[in-house]
Amino acid sequence: MDWKKHLYRVGSNEWADDDLPTDPKEKPAFEKQCRKHIEPWLSAVFQSEHLSLLLGSGFTTGVGYIAGSQATGMGTTTFGTKFDARIDAHAKKSAEIASRGEANIEDQLRSALALLEGLNVMQSVSGAKALRDAINLKLKEFFLSLLATERGIAASGNPEKTLLAERYLVSFLMSFASRAASRERLSIFTTNYDRLIEHGCDLAGLRLIDRFVGALNPVFRSSRIEVDVHYNPPGIRGEPRYLEGVVRLTKLHGSIDWRLENRTIRRIGIPFGAPDKHSDVPSAPLETVMIYPNPAKDMETTEFPYAELFRDFAAAACRPNSVLVTYGYGFGDDHINRVLEDMLTIPSTHLVIIAHGDTPGRVRNFCEKIGRTAQISILLGSHFGDLTTLVDRYLPKPAIDYITARKTDLLKNRGEGFAPADKEDNKKTDGATALTNTGES
Repeated sequence: MDWKKHLYRVGSNEWADDDLPTDPKEKPAFEKQCRKHIEPWLSAVFQSEHLSLLLGSGFTTGVGYIAGSQATGMGTTTFGTKFDARIDAHAKKSAEIASRGEANIEDQLRSALALLEGLNVMQSVSGAKALRDAINLKLKEFFLSLLATERGIAASGNPEKTLLAERYLVSFLMSFASRAASRERLSIFTTNYDRLIEHGCDLAGLRLIDRFVGALNPVFRSSRIEVDVHYNPPGIRGEPRYLEGVVRLTKLHGSIDWRLENRTIRRIGIPFGAPDKHSDVPSAPLETVMIYPNPAKDMETTEFPYAELFRDFAAAACRPNSVLVTYGYGFGDDHINRVLEDMLTIPSTHLVIIAHGDTPGRVRNFCEKIGRTAQISILLGSHFGDLTTLVDRYLPKPAIDYITARKTDLLKNRGEGFAPADKEDNKKTDGATALTNTGES
């Protein structure tokens, strides 16, 4: 494969080029040609037996860009302690081992937390206290920057941009969540700490199923993840189907509204984009807020709840007839990449990678390492990775459109083709056709 600035590969169709057409008059023809291959393929892929969506920080960045807001960066920070040089050196080394290139704030926090544990073992009280205070300060700054990102999307100061961002957010999620009644729920996984997905699902009217149980004060449970709602179609016995508008959500690295209270993880009702002085903004995030790499030292195991979450991820991805779509994920987390590698050892699985770019070369390295080109579809570059272009041109219709499917079958049975006007009016009918081809007409 020729890895250039823009690339798509769906099935046997492949295209790569350094740049898009520079003449605006050529762009519609280019998009039409790409759409002819991409949209029908994605429509069929999205109606697979099992569908999962993995969202990285690029998703928040894309929605924030539409709203005219800047998302939280993952750049490095300075703790202001005498241990900074050692922390930075260790973080850089761990990033190189993970093939991430430059270290980021997560690498620094992991190194700082490991050092803090060592200082506690050595009973260096003064050193441990100074480092703990510095970590708490940086975690709180990071926490507040996430709230600022949410505020920038929910109330960007430009109502038109805010509404536009919400429209694309809802349309993006619904393109994946619009599953036929006989298909399993969409499973959404994310490495993000913000609540943009939850915000979008609220706007779209989607009901989320996660490991939290309870109405007033939801508690994280290791069980009851499969609790769901089904219905029996009229005249059919013993064949329950899923209700529409329900998705599963797993936040692999935690969330800013998860709190550790009395050895129990709870989700608090902090509003989306809450002000910095909100009563639930913690003064010491290290001890209470469950965001990775917070190790939750007073829990029975430092892996709880993240081990539970990754078991859910592996169980959803690594099974026959499973499709996983990534958007905004940079392939910089080894623990996630290993699950994707294991998934692709199953011949009936498929991976769809949608990314705005691949400057560090991590997507390329992953694909070349796996080598299973028949099981990987790629939409790469600023054109295909742009959220507005992706939603408008290439994603399937954000609805379960049985009416168009029946219309297509009716015209086919009558021997009548689409008139040119019909083709233009039904730009996004392939998703419905995919439903028909799977027996859902």
